[in-house]
Amino acid sequence: MHSHIKRLIAGGENQQLDFKFEVADARKIARSLAAFANTEGGRLLIGVKDNGKIAGIRSEEEYYMVEAAAQLYCRPAVYFESVEWEVEKKKILEIIIPKSDKKPHYAPQKDDKYLIYIRVKDQNLLANSVLLKVWRREKQIKGTRMRYTDNERLLLNYLHDHSLITLGRFIKEAKISRRKAETILVNLILLNVIEIHFTEKGAFYTLTADEKGEK
Repeated sequence: MHSHIKRLIAGGENQQLDFKFEVADARKIARSLAAFANTEGGRLLIGVKDNGKIAGIRSEEEYYMVEAAAQLYCRPAVYFESVEWEVEKKKILEIIIPKSDKKPHYAPQKDDKYLIYIRVKDQNLLANSVLLKVWRREKQIKGTRMRYTDNERLLLNYLHDHSLITLGRFIKEAKISRRKAETILVNLILLNVIEIHFTEKGAFYTLTADEKGEK
């Protein structure tokens, strides 16, 4: 077995690696491509089962399905490279997706509604409007400056006492609009005071390690 593929499979699925037994749905694979491109980049190993067992690709058509997913079902299109390996007399297709500087990339749900996915551990999860605003601001040349008001102090005190907060809880605690709450969260993320975490149930916010250490 090629040592490169052996190391990848031994590490299991993670933030930058996904196994695919086959590619039968270009829309579904588009979500994985977009998620990797929107996050830190990654690899798809096609012809490998979820448990790491090598099955091999079934048809040369699988490459063209990935190509269709990247070019037709990712908006904007996602760039990728591919390498074909022969392992245990079976072909494995390695799809390499670099981190994109053109994010956000959208991909379709089952109902063909286009949304933004990110890679979190071994899952593709939906991004939220706070993260999109962070990305937008990161592309701007000017830095982030802000004046701490009672709302920022309330948020930071709450995080020191409760460790995490959701957008909904912040809105309720501060009695402010969603738009204002999102702006505060975005500013504090860009200043590396808080960080955003994603789960299947939604997003929450915590103090960064540096901020926790200052208390």
